[in-house]
Amino acid sequence: MENEILEEKFIDWRGRDTIPGKHGGIRAASIAYVVELLEIMVSIAIGNTMVLYFMKSMHYSPAEAANMVTNFIGTSYLLTLFGGFVADSFLTRSTTFIIFCSIEILGLLVLTFQAHYPNLQPEGNKTPSTLQSTVLFTGLYLFAFGTGGTRPSLLAHGGDQFDSRHQREISKFFNWYYFFVCFGWLMAITVMAWIKELFNISIVLLAIALCIFALGLPLYRLKRPSGSPLTRIANVFISAARYRNGSVLDVEMMQSLTFTDNNIHHHNKLKCLDKALLNKNISATQVEETRTFIGLLPIFLSTIVMNTCVAQLLTFTVQQGMTMNRKISSSIEIPVPSLNVISIIFMLAFISLYELFGKSINRTSSFSLKRIGLGLTLSSISMAVAAIVEAKRKHEAVQNDVRISVFWLMFQYLMLSFSDILTLGGMQEFFYREAPATHFLWRSPMRSRAGLAING
Repeated sequence: MENEILEEKFIDWRGRDTIPGKHGGIRAASIAYVVELLEIMVSIAIGNTMVLYFMKSMHYSPAEAANMVTNFIGTSYLLTLFGGFVADSFLTRSTTFIIFCSIEILGLLVLTFQAHYPNLQPEGNKTPSTLQSTVLFTGLYLFAFGTGGTRPSLLAHGGDQFDSRHQREISKFFNWYYFFVCFGWLMAITVMAWIKELFNISIVLLAIALCIFALGLPLYRLKRPSGSPLTRIANVFISAARYRNGSVLDVEMMQSLTFTDNNIHHHNKLKCLDKALLNKNISATQVEETRTFIGLLPIFLSTIVMNTCVAQLLTFTVQQGMTMNRKISSSIEIPVPSLNVISIIFMLAFISLYELFGKSINRTSSFSLKRIGLGLTLSSISMAVAAIVEAKRKHEAVQNDVRISVFWLMFQYLMLSFSDILTLGGMQEFFYREAPATHFLWRSPMRSRAGLAING
């Protein structure tokens, strides 16, 4: 078997070799911050207003409207798997973003067209006709399809702007990227919530985001598509099973093989996969990618509990707030929908403080794992704190007929917000560093946490 090239190569937007200092770096990656801010503002704002639009303009029942929005959100995040697959297998990530962002804008244009033409909306209390429903779902799912491609491609595109040896820069990028995601949420549920012509403004914001991204094309370094990671992994399993009775390659031959990905190194675990190398079409890199993929599964599965905690924060905590004293003064009361703003503000503050006081931290893979572990520990503690607060709330309400202050919720908001920053940020930088070839498989579910915010 021929030795493989050690370093993966990046190209510019015209297919030429990149030039250090001219392509990539923080200047190119910073464009992703602005683009993500605008995109998340639009997607969260649209998700928040669709229930009312379905009920008031399209005359669906509350149950139908809620079910349709749930289906829309679920579809958009499932499609991130398809978007990541396209970006990694066939197109560059920048091309994928441009195409899918254009589809996203097209979906909003269809929804705007329907919202401005009475003939495409049902009269009186009538249910929508077949044509009206078709136009609605066409626009809605074009938008969902577009977001499914922009979300996974933009994050990975930003990470591609840094050399894999600059781990601190990659870590900082993911932290600040999440900062802009949180800031986008905040803008969506505050400023965007007051805009009446939401579809029109959303089209303008997405068009601006697309233009900003396109203007940065001369600055980007682009990773060549390398085929489907899932296909490569599946081929390793198939070949290992087919040649399971063959002789294992000797140690000297394994040591003579190099890897196309400088994040990939030979490991002695799961040696049964080495038999896949008896197939001449299977490379050492593919085998090690598969080992890495299997090794990362337990880490990823351990973080699922975090989504459960976040769901509690965005649902049950809001219900708690409805029964508590939300008055700041005799004339000012905190609205129930604004309670989730508290967690976002905490997240923004924590990210800023983390970057301000964490400059001396050696951000290696082991540090990322410790960061994830600490975040999961804090999420468990936050649930214990929430249970104590709930016990006190019920005791005061039943025994003394007193509504305790909503500020009791600050403790669980504080701890869960900090744990979310540690866990999600740690996962992003760890999976990108350890398994860049299969990173889209991990980053798609991570980004789906934003869907919880919409539902909240």
